[in-house]
Amino acid sequence: MQPSFSTKPHGNELKNLLVEADRAVILKELSLNLPDVILKDHHLCDFELLATGAFSPLEGFMIRADYEPVLDRLQLRDGTTWPLPICLDITETRARNLEAGQSIALRDPEGFLLGVMHVEDIWPIDHEKEMKILYGQKDDNHPGIQHILTNTGDYYVGGKLEVISLPLHYDFKLLRSTPHEVRGEIYKLGWQRVVGYQTNSVMHRPQFELTLEAMRRAKANLLLLPIVGVMRTEDFDYYTRVRCYKEVIKHYPPDSNILSLLPYFMRFAGPREALMGAIVAKNYGCTHFAVSHNHADPGRNKGYDNFYDWNASKSWLEKYGAGLGISLLLFDEMVYLPFEDEHRFATDLNKDTKTMKMSGVDIRYRITSGRQVPGWVSFPEVLDELRKAYPPPGRQGFTIFLTGLSGAGKSTIAKVLFSKMLEIGERPVTLLDGDIVRQNLSSELSFSKEHRDLNVRRIGFVASEITKNRGIAICAPIAPYENTRMEIRRSIEAYGGFFEVHVSTPLNECEKRDRKGMYAKARAGLIKGYTGIDDPYEAPKAPELSIDTSNITPDEAAHEILLLLGQRGYI
Repeated sequence: MQPSFSTKPHGNELKNLLVEADRAVILKELSLNLPDVILKDHHLCDFELLATGAFSPLEGFMIRADYEPVLDRLQLRDGTTWPLPICLDITETRARNLEAGQSIALRDPEGFLLGVMHVEDIWPIDHEKEMKILYGQKDDNHPGIQHILTNTGDYYVGGKLEVISLPLHYDFKLLRSTPHEVRGEIYKLGWQRVVGYQTNSVMHRPQFELTLEAMRRAKANLLLLPIVGVMRTEDFDYYTRVRCYKEVIKHYPPDSNILSLLPYFMRFAGPREALMGAIVAKNYGCTHFAVSHNHADPGRNKGYDNFYDWNASKSWLEKYGAGLGISLLLFDEMVYLPFEDEHRFATDLNKDTKTMKMSGVDIRYRITSGRQVPGWVSFPEVLDELRKAYPPPGRQGFTIFLTGLSGAGKSTIAKVLFSKMLEIGERPVTLLDGDIVRQNLSSELSFSKEHRDLNVRRIGFVASEITKNRGIAICAPIAPYENTRMEIRRSIEAYGGFFEVHVSTPLNECEKRDRKGMYAKARAGLIKGYTGIDDPYEAPKAPELSIDTSNITPDEAAHEILLLLGQRGYI
């Protein structure tokens, strides 16, 4: 259904959901007898923006009467333009114990009381409908769809909030300003026109040039709102990004910009998210909002292709952005002209003009692999910060993740690698063999499918911590499920190298090596759920290396892995 044009214009009034001290005392007493809901990271982002007025005019998590018209018509029930659901999801178990009219205590993961919600509505989530409307298709690679499929509960609960405390932040406190505080700073500086720019990526030269052009077009100063909410594992961490932003703003004219971190949870909903960003920027005091060609677009093909069609998105934004109370500035892709040594918008150039461009994914790959990044791509200070946080492979941590059937030879190869790495002596090395972890980390777990999977996830978590601290983790679990291995890969590749080695020794050979007789017991029905017999082993789809130990020695197998590590620059 197409959104209606009869939208109510946004006002400039900010909602403030933080209660006074005397009311906070009453709510704290009340909360002792209320059911608790523990807020996840994405909830905390929404909660904070609701509390500070960044999501004005909302006064709490949406009820169904707002949620459904937002999906269907991009409107709240009163006709105000609103593009995205701001909802609190809970499990079915929790929903069964709640009802409209009661109150619930909202707490952070440490149990700290943040506020009280007065429940007005509880309803089941139609995940399929939400994915179809927000994203247009069910592409499991889209981070917004992944979030709905894997991290969203069964029910939404909505109602007004009374906020006692904002979520706690210990970093970059001077850069965390509320909309009210930013508006005060704008007033103090005497700015009449302010253009907002949101980004969840490192700002390089093209983004810098885009903001300069936005300031020129709007005849305005700049409010830079970097997103520091829940991030994807493939993004640069926000600590590094913020250090980069602090370097970038030195290149703007003096007293022409404000930097304020935005604790926002991105849905990567393309043009809908652009409208949401404009509403937030307006609430921070902006008169204009700059939207790039890939705003809130997760990208395809290493970032060179957009998930959303920009021409269609641009027409849509021009059509439906009129009721926001803020002017949208829409920008096409910016490219580099090597002969002119300048950045220009691609649509302003002739087809035969020589241009160059580099995606954010490509820049990250070059940084983490130790390759050079051309000077036209970014500022030297930004690249220095990135290299400091993400050193070349020879100084990164990494994980070797051996997976295969029991008896395939994983543990023996792992022991050989462990010795070789200690012999090299460049980094601390930890061996996380399946049996060792069972004894020391997962002794309370059974051998059920769920517990075996939990054991593998624990191995992955320990390996990610080792990799993060630039050590070497050598893992040798069976790890039979592809989804779990991919989850572990994503968590580890955020910090260093990940090498999945499929020890692909055939089942019949593994059975011949079975000294404990486990396969025989499984075939006789004495053991249930044994991998390879009555529980499947899902072979890796794209391992870095596949090794069949039927006809090679453990030393030869380890040698293949060492050659790969050397080729990639890790040793």
